[in-house]
Amino acid sequence: MFQGLAEKLQETFKKLRGKGKLTEADLNTALREVRFALLEADVSLPVVKEFIKRVRERSLGVEVLESLTPAQQVIKIVNDELTALMGDTNTSVNFSSSGPTVFMLVGLQGGGKTTTAGKLALYYKKQGKQPLLVGADVYRPAAIKQLELLAKQISVSFFSLGEGSSPVAIARDAVEYSLKNGNDLVIIDTAGRLHIDTELMEELQEMKSAVSPHELFLVVDAMTGQDAVNIAQSFHEELGLTGLILTKLDGDTRGGAAISVRQVTGCPIKFAGTGEKLDALDPFHPDRMAARILGMGDVLSLIEKAQASFDLEKAKELEQKLRKQEFTLEDFLEQIKQVRSMGPLDQVLGMIPGLGGAKQLRKLQDEVDEKEFVYMEAIINSMTPQERCDPSIIGGSRKKRIAKGSGTRVQDVNRLLKNFEQSRKLFKQLSEISTGKNTRKFKSIKFPFM
Repeated sequence: MFQGLAEKLQETFKKLRGKGKLTEADLNTALREVRFALLEADVSLPVVKEFIKRVRERSLGVEVLESLTPAQQVIKIVNDELTALMGDTNTSVNFSSSGPTVFMLVGLQGGGKTTTAGKLALYYKKQGKQPLLVGADVYRPAAIKQLELLAKQISVSFFSLGEGSSPVAIARDAVEYSLKNGNDLVIIDTAGRLHIDTELMEELQEMKSAVSPHELFLVVDAMTGQDAVNIAQSFHEELGLTGLILTKLDGDTRGGAAISVRQVTGCPIKFAGTGEKLDALDPFHPDRMAARILGMGDVLSLIEKAQASFDLEKAKELEQKLRKQEFTLEDFLEQIKQVRSMGPLDQVLGMIPGLGGAKQLRKLQDEVDEKEFVYMEAIINSMTPQERCDPSIIGGSRKKRIAKGSGTRVQDVNRLLKNFEQSRKLFKQLSEISTGKNTRKFKSIKFPFM
């Protein structure tokens, strides 16, 4: 996400870092490039003008131009202003202190409301909630059936009165149903249109009055560009939104809507959809997003994903095996599965600081093909238990059998075994460093796959 913007901004600041002292002319040249980068990323013109004005005013101060590291000072200012533009900090979601919490999702047709409803249900189910998905889109063919299938897929409750019913009645009855059945979170999927019209708004206003939602989310497709800002403005004026959910951020290299929409509407972005899978929904953290755009990584999100994906008991067990030099292909396979469960590899790599700029990161992402993990799992699954525990017994004939069983080539089997050996040596070195037995610098270690 924001790939084009990130590349241009990082390239601009790379030029600044090469200067020992900054002049006003240097600053104007850099800000002109930042302005073009933001406009090309589809950030609205009024937002860009205000942003550049604020950065220029702060950057022209004596403490910046005469500091020892003026470029870093300017980058910090841009980071601060970019964060402020998207909302300063993550805004918490409102929950009811008594009775069920009601989320109402609105937006245009095709914005991703139904899928987002399923993502929200899964997200809060993992946090111990008992969600109820409510199909109130009685106009789009199969919309209710689609939501019902999503509810079954993630094993949460579902409610609807059918396509011939009133959306207002569906919403009202759903809240009563949740009270009787112990659901503490009601997520209502409403109808959309291809454009904003009076009839749609009146119906949504009636639904809002009927259920008094604690959160009224506008689900908007980030790929709609500047239209996203206009759509958000209209819905906010008519309904009084409490938050925005941006979808398809993974597919938009510009992403200007995410930067513009918060500033124009004053309505916080609370979630971002980052993929097609139902677990690809993350709370929106403006400070972390700004850091990623400027190539600073996102360590906090990386840690949160790791904590959610990695089993603590298995991690402790693995640590003991590493210390005793008992790391096997079974353990290697387990680690591959846990890394893959953190999400798409390109997103995970993007959170790691120090991998270089956007261009270098993209090159690394191209080199590390996620399909390799699929092949590795297939190869290891085609081995016997004895082979997984002791790869040294895998000779030529065994390699041919494993390759045939996994639908790969002998070369692929050889590459896996080589990567496994490199990983085992790496873990041994890390263990020695952690115990003080080896004082070599960490950067001297060669990582497999990179």
